[in-house]
Amino acid sequence: MRAKIQGRVYKFGDNINSDIIIPGRYLIYVDRERLAQHAFEMLGEGFPDKLRSFDILVAGRNFGCGSAREQAATAIQGLGIKAVVAASFARTFYRNAINDGLPIVECPALAAAVKEGDEIEIDLEAGKILFSGREFVFPRMPDSVRKILELGGLAEYLKSQLEQQSNAT
Repeated sequence: MRAKIQGRVYKFGDNINSDIIIPGRYLIYVDRERLAQHAFEMLGEGFPDKLRSFDILVAGRNFGCGSAREQAATAIQGLGIKAVVAASFARTFYRNAINDGLPIVECPALAAAVKEGDEIEIDLEAGKILFSGREFVFPRMPDSVRKILELGGLAEYLKSQLEQQSNAT
């Protein structure tokens, strides 16, 4: 994970649920690329491929609501999406995204300001997003959460903690 993430926005509305992100019939897969082939497919033929030309998803309220499936964040990453910004997230999706190493930011003001195709830059360390000469602030992530994202997710973070403990003994 980089401290600064920039790219082109794809814009969603409110209440994008995990069933829309990845339909239940594909939960047998764990591979990012395999999941990405079916991500958001219920929104129309070719939708997963369309999303591959964007870098950042921006959404309204309650992104990731619905079923508590870890594969939703994995499928988004498989599309090549670098981050998700939303007015708010379902709590389970929020935690699953961090555990999987997907940077997510709650910023209601940005969600209302951007449209599809806009370019933004997210500075995770500073807690701000730059868009069209304006600065949108969001609460900075705790250092521990940024470390989990930096290492690529909770599993890698825990491995690093175990390595540190074994090296200390």
